[in-house]
Amino acid sequence: MKIAMVSEHASPLAVLGGVDAGGQNVHVAELSGALADRGHEVTVYTRRDDAAQPVRVLLRPGVEVVHVDAGPARAVPKDELFPYMGTFASVLAAEWFVDRPDVVHGHFWMSGHAALEAVAQVQARTGGVRIPVVQTFHALGVVKRRHQGAADTSPAEREWIEPAVGRSVDQVVATCSDEAFELKSLGVPLHRISVVPCGVDTSLFRPDGPVEDRTRPFRVLSASRLVRRKGVGTTIAALAELVHAGRDVELVVVGGAGVAGADLPDDPEYQRLDALARSLGVRDHVTFRGQLGQRDMPAVYRSADVVVCAPWYEPFGIVPLEAMACGRPVVASSVGGLIDTVVEDATGLHVPPRDERAVAAAVGALLDDPERREAYGRAGRERAEARYTWQKVAADSERVYERLLAGTGAVTATPATARPRTTHAGRVARAAQSTERTAR
Repeated sequence: MKIAMVSEHASPLAVLGGVDAGGQNVHVAELSGALADRGHEVTVYTRRDDAAQPVRVLLRPGVEVVHVDAGPARAVPKDELFPYMGTFASVLAAEWFVDRPDVVHGHFWMSGHAALEAVAQVQARTGGVRIPVVQTFHALGVVKRRHQGAADTSPAEREWIEPAVGRSVDQVVATCSDEAFELKSLGVPLHRISVVPCGVDTSLFRPDGPVEDRTRPFRVLSASRLVRRKGVGTTIAALAELVHAGRDVELVVVGGAGVAGADLPDDPEYQRLDALARSLGVRDHVTFRGQLGQRDMPAVYRSADVVVCAPWYEPFGIVPLEAMACGRPVVASSVGGLIDTVVEDATGLHVPPRDERAVAAAVGALLDDPERREAYGRAGRERAEARYTWQKVAADSERVYERLLAGTGAVTATPATARPRTTHAGRVARAAQSTERTAR
């Protein structure tokens, strides 16, 4: 089948570790590739953020990336992209009118919004069957606001558009059980929610292979975008407790501005974390590596005794899967998708979010028990192979698409002479008016 992936800010071609480049980029790239391996034709639509980018790039056989001109051809923070989604949708509609996909899969709320509007435009022009739309949110605004409060930089429109997207698409693919419960509370019917997790490349991320050298007897690894909610500060504070208790341990932090740390000094979150490490007296125990390519990461994972993922909240979290696939134990916050992926006292340990003492205690217990670390690592690898390969994720996604296509005949266009059509944009506008009336 022809599958259109819409990922407005997260290009599968991006280098990971920047503020807006992380798990979604990996998810879109790997899912698209695995679907292509199953014989499907995948086109990924993402916004052009560099004038030098060609319109079309062959990512790999069966997967093409299309750069959409919507807004300035430069990097723009994702929370400032909403004004360009109308243009993005129009470009999609023009493309799909000529080359219609069998199914559309939106990634993130703005992609879903643009995809729905594009599908409505195509249907209005053709009077034909509506293209089914699947949506993966990757993060929900209601959860983000709950944890970040006033620090949430999402545009105001997200509050009503995101739930409208969830209620308007044909199927929502949640990446974990926690997200499914959140979607239900937003009014998405349970029969239109499927749970399909993110995956991991178990042929790349594996226990055997090169191991990066380290400078101290023990190494702890943190890998994430450098944004405050990822909890790297909590991990640094936990490291300080371990060091001050006499353990000779280093912390390697992967992520941040610039490839291999080239622009780290200008990254505000790096500056905050650097100051924190200095104030705690452990700056010489912390190494900031900046962004690293996917193929550089397995050797880094293998060099660690423990991988710590301590976010305040996490919609899914691919880092624990990569660590487990490399046979490394994980200390993870008991939030979101980490509750599903990391099995307590089997592949790692759960800790409360924002609790550096709990992180220090968990890491310390594992550093003191090499047999336990090895047992957790073996179990993590087995779990990754059994449940989280991209081949399995693609097969599960394919089943979602096939169920929708089997019922496509029931989703037909209303003749233009019968009554005016209501586009997704019109439904969103009515929802916004309703919200305003309620507020008044």
